[in-house]
Amino acid sequence: MLIDSHCHLDFDVLSSDLPGVITRMREADVVGCVTISTWVKEYALLEKIAQTQENVWFSIGTHPCNVAEEPDVQASELIDLSAHEKCVAIGEAGLDYFHNPESSDLQKTSFRQHISAARQTGLPLIIHARKADEDIEAILREESEQGAFPFVLHCFSSGAQLAKTGLELGGYLSFSGIVTFNSAKEILEIAKACPSDRILVETDAPYLAPTPHRGKPNQPAYVRHTSDFLANARGIESSEFDRLTTENFFQLFAKASLE
Repeated sequence: MLIDSHCHLDFDVLSSDLPGVITRMREADVVGCVTISTWVKEYALLEKIAQTQENVWFSIGTHPCNVAEEPDVQASELIDLSAHEKCVAIGEAGLDYFHNPESSDLQKTSFRQHISAARQTGLPLIIHARKADEDIEAILREESEQGAFPFVLHCFSSGAQLAKTGLELGGYLSFSGIVTFNSAKEILEIAKACPSDRILVETDAPYLAPTPHRGKPNQPAYVRHTSDFLANARGIESSEFDRLTTENFFQLFAKASLE
């Protein structure tokens, strides 16, 4: 069985066909998924989705591209909202200098608030990193000196140095359909070298559908393609890779449990 550790069931292309999305997920032996917050203000919608679907969990946080419109979220608010039984993570948060370089200062402040919430709750922080490796690395090192916190570098598409630092600080790396693209050879090499106890798989649905569905809306069922691709690349049986990524998921997302 598999877990999709990162998707966005609240986005229209998935929410408009949620029963079908969940059915196809289960038919692919994907037993659960985490629907990830990009706006704190959407908390009620995420909670509703998780409450009405078996083995669907959610996170709470502000995506770095949304920080300018949601700049005042504090760690205390994240902590309070994360108390829900099916809220299993903080984020996604981080830095995105590709889409929104102009809000870099706000992003850094928000990122640190999310780190504080993760440290205080023990819930994993889901980190978004785009064209900001050096600043992500610096903040992770600085904040780790103030006290460890669990985290995952989601949809990993950064360089080898950030991967090394993330693993050194106790983090996990999660790989999406990007790793199946012919243009992603460096990311594939990082995925092949990732320790077996620190690797996760995800879709980031509805984005980044893996080969052979590239260019189509992604969905949690398609994590099967990414997982099988990585199992083959790492030279192990798909069933063994399924097992270890699922064990890793529950190790990191310790609050999640199968219904």
